[in-house]
Amino acid sequence: MFIDHTKITIESGHGGHGHIGFYRARYVPNGGPNGGDGGNGGSVIFYTHTGLNTLVDFRHKRVFKAEPGENGGNNNKSGRGGKDLEIAVPVGTLIRDAKTGRIIADMSKADDRRTIAKGGRGGRGNQHFATPTRQAPKFSEDGKPGKSFEIILELKLIADAGIIGFPNAGKSTLLSMVTNAKPKIAGYQFTTLSPNLGVVRGEWGRDFVLADIPGLIEGASTGIGLGHDFLRHIERTKVLIHVVDAAGLESEKSPEEAVEAINAELAAYNPELLKRPQIIAANKMDLVNPEEQAKYMDPLCKLGKEKDWPVFAISAATNTGLKELLKAVSDTLAKYPEDVIFEPEEEDLDLPNEIEESVTVEKDEEGIYLVEGPGIERLLGYTNMNDEKGFAYFQKFMREKGIIEQLESLGIEEGDTVQMYEFEFDYYP
Repeated sequence: MFIDHTKITIESGHGGHGHIGFYRARYVPNGGPNGGDGGNGGSVIFYTHTGLNTLVDFRHKRVFKAEPGENGGNNNKSGRGGKDLEIAVPVGTLIRDAKTGRIIADMSKADDRRTIAKGGRGGRGNQHFATPTRQAPKFSEDGKPGKSFEIILELKLIADAGIIGFPNAGKSTLLSMVTNAKPKIAGYQFTTLSPNLGVVRGEWGRDFVLADIPGLIEGASTGIGLGHDFLRHIERTKVLIHVVDAAGLESEKSPEEAVEAINAELAAYNPELLKRPQIIAANKMDLVNPEEQAKYMDPLCKLGKEKDWPVFAISAATNTGLKELLKAVSDTLAKYPEDVIFEPEEEDLDLPNEIEESVTVEKDEEGIYLVEGPGIERLLGYTNMNDEKGFAYFQKFMREKGIIEQLESLGIEEGDTVQMYEFEFDYYP
């Protein structure tokens, strides 16, 4: 089964919490702090695998989680780091943020590896908070949370040239004649239900990958038929081979009208596609009497001249004119050696981790000053508010991070109430 588009959820492991511990031994009544650090959480890593050509492995499993880090322990024992989660995808897979649509990574190379969600950093044990004036800190640091978000995996096949055209124009026949690919071929609409790839090897000294893009009909760009599902694969190609039924036996449209209709769909889907070099392959010429070939070819050649699209008369079924067509494709590819690049990647989708970036200070209708945010919540979690030194550390933090200044700018006065989640304080400057 060919699956080329899916949405999954990934989650990196959270960091282990730092430990609060003190050295205890006979004759050592006041041992120093020895709480170990928490381990780092595992990251989610994607890598390309050349043995894959579909996203079918993601059809049933939609949530992928890396291991969390372990908590620290006594005697400066650090927690074990979480194991990274490595996920294999086919070459040509785009990884997008599901909310914004931005590209996180374009996995267009073999042996490509990308860390998409970094694991949370492990929290520090209380040993790190000891100072000459605070020799027995009774607080440690919580591990940083992992990152969780939805991503879209979108497979765009890697091919140098793509064969486009209406159903029954002879695209699959052409692919089968010039490569070792064995697509299913029959005389009815939508025989090809998934893109097919083949390698063209010729005497002109350049091999290239050729893809048969199926299912293009009028309205494909708006989701009609199957073409909308496969138009994305055209975006990777450098050259378009436009196969048209020059004899006009399978369509009510003239050959030149068929070419214009397909290009209208390409323009509606992505206008950049019309900037790609295009070569017209006027197929099924074996079914036209030699005396009448000019009648069919002249309008196509006129259109090709206007658009700068070379036109070749071929018969894929009888292998006529294929060498000339493929040499033109090879020569065109030599002029466009660079891979097709999509919009810039946006790798860093991290939620704010710095406490000062994640604190909100406001005054409610009852005159209570609210200080909230993930940073404050974590700080309250590892600070012992009942310990004099711990509370002094908390006050120092509030002043150094500008929270006191924000409260004063809102007009706080002595005796006013400050609320931080379940904690309430009276303000005394």
